[in-house]
Amino acid sequence: MAKFMDVHDGFFGVTADQLNAAHDADLKIEGEEGVHFERAWLDPEAGKVFCLSTGPSKEAVMRVHERAGHPTTQVYELTAEV
Repeated sequence: MAKFMDVHDGFFGVTADQLNAAHDADLKIEGEEGVHFERAWLDPEAGKVFCLSTGPSKEAVMRVHERAGHPTTQVYELTAEV
């Protein structure tokens, strides 16, 4: 499985509880696309959320986020790790 990092914009003032709810929405349907969301990070001042996942393709990651209600086109495949 490939590893991906995606970025969401517009999450200004979001709380940790709200981030957890958004992450849970992904987890509820991730298996339907063969994706697993490992972690999510929040920078509420910058309005950014970063998600780490594994899956078959960036399109599969995008479909899960779209269906869960927080779409993004900023999905990056992580091909090297140190």
